[in-house]
Order: sequence, then structure tokens, then C-alpha cells
Amino acid sequence: GFCKVRSYNPRTGMESLLVAPVSKASADQRAGRSGRTGPGKCFRLYTEYNFRKDLDDDMVPEIQRSNLASVVLALKTLGINDLVSFDFMDPPAAESVIRALEELFALGALNSRGELTKTGRRMAEFPLDPMLSKAIVASEMYGCSEEVITIASMLSAGNAVFYRPKDKQVHADAARRGFHADNVGDHIALLNVYSAWKESGYSPQWCRENFVQQRTMRRARDVRDQLESLLERVEIAPCSSAGDHDAVRKAITAGYFRHAARLQRDGSSYAPSRAGRRQVTELKPEWLVEIAPHYYERKDVELASSQGGRAHNTDRRRHRHVDSYFDV
Repeated sequence: GFCKVRSYNPRTGMESLLVAPVSKASADQRAGRSGRTGPGKCFRLYTEYNFRKDLDDDMVPEIQRSNLASVVLALKTLGINDLVSFDFMDPPAAESVIRALEELFALGALNSRGELTKTGRRMAEFPLDPMLSKAIVASEMYGCSEEVITIASMLSAGNAVFYRPKDKQVHADAARRGFHADNVGDHIALLNVYSAWKESGYSPQWCRENFVQQRTMRRARDVRDQLESLLERVEIAPCSSAGDHDAVRKAITAGYFRHAARLQRDGSSYAPSRAGRRQVTELKPEWLVEIAPHYYERKDVELASSQGGRAHNTDRRRHRHVDSYFDV
């Protein structure tokens, strides 16, 4: 009688995977699976009264519980500017639409009149979250488009990059630490994994020796090939930073500067909302002012630096399971 439902809170900008009661329609659909290929029975672990009185007829439509930034960007690309009166089949909350417009404006995809910019048109060509698309577009400025699309493909392929067998945990941990040498951060570590796999000739044996999921890597390669073809469409020349990790970090920050976390003296991190963190990369606080002067003031960054804090690029996860997205 329960299922996990992705839910987006526009006030905090967080997506959560929550346990919620199923709907009547979902329960009936699940029951239909019993007996599909042969005789079967469906046993429900709740009463008929619960089914008729407590369950909703249908689940809340996904558009009403998701981040609408990608949807709004797509509509703007189609020339639909009046989002308030747009005839959605299931109208989302006005707060979610406003939040999406604010996010796209901060990323430079929209101008002050709500019109699509050149940056926004380029971002819309990539079938990715707008923040990740902005990082790819910004990579042209920093001369690291090759590295950024590799990182984007690794993030899009899923989180199961490494595996850790019980009988070889020490070896698996050592192999994973090797990709994080010199404290490069999780995003550069993903870049290191893909680069090493490519140098091995995309070898399955290399994946086994380094405890890396071969299926995830193949998926990442497919995604990267698609992103590489889209670079040509948006007229971004493939270029490499030649080992300049700061250039890659700046490009990532250009997409994810809106979410900030500051490392405290005691080793904990401060962020606007309580969350778990995944995919963390350290950055210099002054980059925030350099990259997003419309969003950060120098006095705030200087205060953070004087207090001994360090900003981090992170991928936040609300408590347990949340869809991956970056956070600085």
C-alpha cells in the first residue's frame, strides 16, 4: 500500500524521495500484474475500507511535484512566454513556476523581461538539467568542454560507478582513493575514472581490477557521444584544459553557484537547508563573486573566508534518496 514518490519543494529547492500511500489507480494497476502470464492472485496488506476511504483516486501528477526549470526552458524555446495562462493539462503551483523562472534568470537563460537569451537557447539543446547545461555552455569560456561533458556524462549515467564486494572491501576502497589522489574532489575523480578507462581501451578487465561498474561506464560513454555531437550544434569547439582542474571547477561552479555550502572549522558544512551531500568538490570562495556577481556580494565571501570557511561544490541528497543535483 505504499510507494516512493519524488517530491520537489520550491521553497527550499530540494527534491526528496518520500514514502507515500499508493493511489487506487496504482493499486489496481499493480493487481493487474498478477495473472498476466498465468493464473495468479493479488493479496493487499490493507483493508477494503482503507482502499475506498483513505487512498486517493490518482497520484499527484509529476509536473506538480517536480522542479519545472527544464519544462519552463522548453516552453520558452517554443516561443511560449505567457506561462501563467498556459493551458497545462495539470497546472503546477504558481510558486514552482516562479522558482523555475528565478533559477533560469540567475543562470542567464532569461533576461530581465523573461525572454530567452542566447545562453538559454544553447542550454535548451542539451537534454539535461539546466544547471548542468549551463556548466557545459560555460566550459567554452574556460577551455574545458571535453572535461565537462565527460563529468556530465558520468553524472547522468547513474551513481553506481564503484562497487564494493564484501570479500575485497580493502582493495575496493584503495582503488577508489586512487582516483581521488591530491584531494581533487568527486567531480574530478569521476573525470579520472573515465579518462583511465578510455586509456585502457574501454577494457572490461580494467573495470574489474578497479572495482568500477562496466555497465555504468558504457552508459556514460553513450551519453558522452551524444553530448559531444550537441557541442557542434551549439557551436562550442571541443577543447581541453590540459590538466587545469581549476578551469573545470569554475565551469561547474558557473552552473551550480546558487547552492552554497561552507565548511566549518569543526569539519561540518553549513547550507541553507539540512541535507546529505554527495559529489563534493572544493572551490575558492572568490570564484562565486567572479562567476556570479549578480548573486553574491564580495563582503559575504570575505566574511566566510575570515571565519575559516571553504565553499564546496556538492550534490545534495535530502536525507536518504533524492535525485542527484549539484550544490555549491
